[in-house]
Amino acid sequence: MEYRHLGRSEIKVSAVGLGTMTFGEQNSEAEAHEQLDYAYEAGVNFIDTAEMYPVPPKAETYGRTEEYIGNWLKQRGRRGEVILATKAASRATDLTWIRDGNPRLNREHLIAALDASLKRLQTDYMDLYQLHWPDRKTNFFGQLGYEYQPADDDVPIIETLQVLGELVRAGKIRHIGVSNETPWGVMHFLQLAKEYNLPRVVSIQNPYNLLNRSFEVGLAEIAHRENVGLLAYSPLGFGMLSGKYLDGQRPAGARLTRFERFRRYTGPRGLAATEAYVKLARDHGLDPAQMALAYVMHRPFTTSTLVGATSLEQLGRNIASLELELPPAVLSGIEAIHQNHPNPCP
Repeated sequence: MEYRHLGRSEIKVSAVGLGTMTFGEQNSEAEAHEQLDYAYEAGVNFIDTAEMYPVPPKAETYGRTEEYIGNWLKQRGRRGEVILATKAASRATDLTWIRDGNPRLNREHLIAALDASLKRLQTDYMDLYQLHWPDRKTNFFGQLGYEYQPADDDVPIIETLQVLGELVRAGKIRHIGVSNETPWGVMHFLQLAKEYNLPRVVSIQNPYNLLNRSFEVGLAEIAHRENVGLLAYSPLGFGMLSGKYLDGQRPAGARLTRFERFRRYTGPRGLAATEAYVKLARDHGLDPAQMALAYVMHRPFTTSTLVGATSLEQLGRNIASLELELPPAVLSGIEAIHQNHPNPCP
């Protein structure tokens, strides 16, 4: 396993991180613990979760993923051996069961969210506490066009940073990160942190995969120059890049088979690009999923690639992708496909 610094912090995280949003929905607690054991033995020290998990989010499963992880940490006694990250939900009209039905990134909500996560995870500190998405109306979750909202009631970033600073000083958080953020958002967090001596963002968790390389436009330069590394989520585009959904296939129990809401990567443009990438991998004798993961893992701005799985076999193949060095011909082929199908699923 390879380990990389988390931003400018002293923490080193595994180049492969364990994504856990299936725990409590597609995976039972026993299966979740099996995955955690397997990943730990493979050298994965970075576990990423969120208060909102599992996905799809719903009232009856809210917080269940953190509870499963907390039980594992307590049973195995490994809290000091892993880097634990979770995320606070932000403004959303459909999350009516979270903090009065309108979670925000203000002082009251962040303190409540963190305390609840710490309780479920059975720990008294978080290595990395992330803001799951911005508390303002901007372009994220696939929205490309920014629309100015002059009368918006967003929580000012300075207010969010100030309370996070309090929580860092209290010893409840070691470092902070953002997720689903924009270039302006990251730079504003950094600017305010410097100006007011507040915690500095060490990471950004955004989607990045062969079907969605929008991170490269603006954010990649920030990640490099400001040392705010990418924690890449959806590196397989909800499993699309494995090729298992091509030709109308819907394998039993698979995410896109069970949940219709996951349509981000299933449009005509996404399917056409996926076909090209899968063919490229097979032409070179590679597993399509491993090729797609290896590409993300070895990008210079990637700190850790978050892999999720519903089976140990799948998890093992995903982790092993780190050892795959893509030949120049494959890398050239990927760029050629990207030119013909640029960001079909942003």
